[in-house]
Amino acid sequence: MTIETLNHYQVQVLRTANESHGRDWEKMVCGLGIAGEAGEVADLIKKEVGHGHAANSDKVMIELGDVLWYVARLSELYGFTLSDVATANIDKLKARYPAGFSTERSVNRET
Repeated sequence: MTIETLNHYQVQVLRTANESHGRDWEKMVCGLGIAGEAGEVADLIKKEVGHGHAANSDKVMIELGDVLWYVARLSELYGFTLSDVATANIDKLKARYPAGFSTERSVNRET
């Protein structure tokens, strides 16, 4: 999937968005949704790594999809495409780590 196809995904997300309570309400729900779904991803990894459960990559993928849904919807509510968000993130990381990740730059970076 290229970054441009993320925008197509974002349009598809709108089909299942609940717009009945207004944009501010939806922003709140999406922010909480990201946190909740990220928690589900973290719990699956905790069970795998910390509790010895079998890895379940299918469940991880489903939960990451839920995180992506909320990110896509929240981005749209703020007027961004997913391509905008991805590009801004890559630009930030290139500026932070111009030669690629290094522990030195991570520890001593400006916030």
